[in-house]
Amino acid sequence: MPTTTEIKTAIIGYGFSATTFHLPFILNLPQFRFTAVSTSKGEQVRQQYPDVAVYADAETLLTESDAELVIITAPNDAHFALAKLALQQGKHVVLEKPFVTRVEQGEELITLARQQQRVLSVYHNRRRDGDFLTVQKLIADGRLGEVRYFESHFDRFRPEVRQRWRESNVEGGGILFDLGPHLLDQALQLFGPPTAITAQVRTLRPQAEVDDFFHITLHYPERLAILRSSPYSASPNLRFEVQGETASYVKHGLDPQEDRLKAGKLPVTADWGQEEPDQYGQLYTADNVTPVTTEIGGYQHYYQQLASAILEGGEVPVSAEQALWNIRLIHLAKQSSASGQTIKVDEGL
Repeated sequence: MPTTTEIKTAIIGYGFSATTFHLPFILNLPQFRFTAVSTSKGEQVRQQYPDVAVYADAETLLTESDAELVIITAPNDAHFALAKLALQQGKHVVLEKPFVTRVEQGEELITLARQQQRVLSVYHNRRRDGDFLTVQKLIADGRLGEVRYFESHFDRFRPEVRQRWRESNVEGGGILFDLGPHLLDQALQLFGPPTAITAQVRTLRPQAEVDDFFHITLHYPERLAILRSSPYSASPNLRFEVQGETASYVKHGLDPQEDRLKAGKLPVTADWGQEEPDQYGQLYTADNVTPVTTEIGGYQHYYQQLASAILEGGEVPVSAEQALWNIRLIHLAKQSSASGQTIKVDEGL
């Protein structure tokens, strides 16, 4: 465990994920110090961060740097091997979602982290989206009554295939492994594991190599949860529709934090992720329609809780055990889609 209140932190990869979703928090929270990176963009990093050690490959960083925490933003199919080596080197590990590409890989990493007494966490940042926090609060406060139907979308208008690994025919490629973990993790946080799953995982764009559409139904004894992502959604996008016995909540548009981070807004105030009023969702009852102020989101809370877990033995912000459920459900969704059948979910998995 670190002997100071500053965690030496390394990042594997210096692409969009690292620079948008991780570095702004590592650089602006006092509990962390950015000390090393592995990237092919070495000269760019040296100009921006002259005190940061640059490694040409991840393996050398993991075996030679003195980093205490490693954030892995490499392609999905590299997650397992890199996390395993990092844990073997005695480092704490944060993996970008998805956790891994195979269930048995996740189980092996969980066992290794326990043996090494190191924190292993997965960056499910969208647990801290303001709209999701709003849904959580509406349910907890009983304003919807018993929820009977839940719908969650992460749609885009991307009719043209992009040349990038996420859209290539590699293990862990495709939209189900890319956006599926966001929607699955949120549903699991709200309702726990389902009893069964029915899914359509499709390749709709003519040029696409891998899946670019999914429609997943999670079956619960008392409700249905629908999760969807489409590349052909040009209209204003539905984000949530939650139907309860006394009211419904409908929300359009995505949480603003990603766009603000891309625009260079620093997450240095508690309300930096506050949504604008014209984006608020609506609460519908039999007699009224009421705008609902969106809760203030904040991805910084993930890293604040992570620091507490590493420095003080506090609760991990997203446990690897929780993240592994996403991988189980992804594979069951693929199985359902291929077979055309509803697949029972064994909660003992």
